[in-house]
Amino acid sequence: MLPGIDGFEVCRRIRRTDQLPIILLTARSDDIDVVVGLESGADDYVVKPVQGRVLDARIRAVLRRGEREANDSASFGSLVIDRAAMTVTKNGQDLQLTPTELRLLLELSRRPGQALSRQQLLRLVWEHDYLGDSRLVDACVQRLRAKVEDVPSSPTLIRTVRGVGYRLDAPQ
Repeated sequence: MLPGIDGFEVCRRIRRTDQLPIILLTARSDDIDVVVGLESGADDYVVKPVQGRVLDARIRAVLRRGEREANDSASFGSLVIDRAAMTVTKNGQDLQLTPTELRLLLELSRRPGQALSRQQLLRLVWEHDYLGDSRLVDACVQRLRAKVEDVPSSPTLIRTVRGVGYRLDAPQ
């Protein structure tokens, strides 16, 4: 047990700014603890006691997944998202995105063509797990569109899905 803070909160704080691999090694074995740990952003959850070889294999597996994701880049027309460098370019020019705008674009780009609800985006990007004000999502999408769209008032990349949320499409 950590003094003054639990591992779940440490995990949440790390995820706000970084995507480094996280494995929670804990004595807490209840199903709800496992769910909370993974929902907090952990890549794996290991209950003590654990054999050294098993922990070593889990570490290697998490690192392999991270390598595949880190080497991943995606193109959406003239927009290129480089997940390894955590950069976004449009027509070869670097875009200056805020950390929140970058996280939003990364989440949308991980699921191209899939509509994500405002609640999903609140949970994935802001790590809010409550029925809050979805205007936060709408405002960030509007700022992001101003940077990535050719004509922000007629978006072709970040599309609104009425009654649901948003999706990232490749331009026609």
